[in-house]
Amino acid sequence: MTVYDVIVLAGGAARRLGGADKPGLRVGGRSLLDRVLSVCTGARTTVVVGGRRPTPRPVVWARETPVGGGPLAALDAGVRKTDQDIVLVLSADLPFLAEKTVHSLLAAARSDHREGAMCTDPDGRDQPLVAAYRAEPLRRELALLATEHGHLAGLPLRLLTGELDLARVEAGPLASFDCDTWEDIAAARARIREHGTVLNEWITAAKNELGIELDVDTDVLLDLARDAAHGVARPAAPLTTFLVGYAAAMASRGKSPEAAAEAVAEAARKAAALALRWQEEADTGSGDGTT
Repeated sequence: MTVYDVIVLAGGAARRLGGADKPGLRVGGRSLLDRVLSVCTGARTTVVVGGRRPTPRPVVWARETPVGGGPLAALDAGVRKTDQDIVLVLSADLPFLAEKTVHSLLAAARSDHREGAMCTDPDGRDQPLVAAYRAEPLRRELALLATEHGHLAGLPLRLLTGELDLARVEAGPLASFDCDTWEDIAAARARIREHGTVLNEWITAAKNELGIELDVDTDVLLDLARDAAHGVARPAAPLTTFLVGYAAAMASRGKSPEAAAEAVAEAARKAAALALRWQEEADTGSGDGTT
């Protein structure tokens, strides 16, 4: 497993959003910043460059000089707070970034003969804020740029990436989808609610809101809710899933996350069997001697 730090750039004026607090905008019930933080939980140190705010896990805060000085100034402020050889760099407005992409970047950056790796979008455009850099070359080039220009404020990222030997990692069309406009926000929110993803998005948002780290088998719970609604009565579905959760919590107190997950599965199996017995009774009728 690659040891790394991560820098999340969460500043900027968000001019195309009318100056809105972009990292705090919600997609699928979670802020954009929280969504990005959720895919890099393996980092030794997580540095967020931007205004302080509540986050779902501990982070180190930094601020670029001057405030609003652009991505290179922010990157320089962030890298000063890191100490690992590989630094993952992400913008805070990537609602669909996945752990798989993060792992691909880290693996490519680990190559001995490269100075990092960054994503390219489906059109072949480089995405320097979806990237993993080796810390020493990153610090070297930032220092050289600061010396050459007298500052880093307002300088484009291409001045940095053009001097680094970077591998390219092709990712899907959503990996580098960022939210620069209200149209982007609307598109992201609409995609979250698509049939194939809405349940997992909802479960993830609910766990985040409730502070639950347990992996939940949504298929098991969905089947249970369906059986309860069909075999007993429609209101039985939410009540049964609540009771399963309560039973699992009582059974797994003080145990490992793995044991807690098994407690959920066991409670769900028992409740599902009960719902099926109810359905069998309804199908066969009463007073016929069956049990």
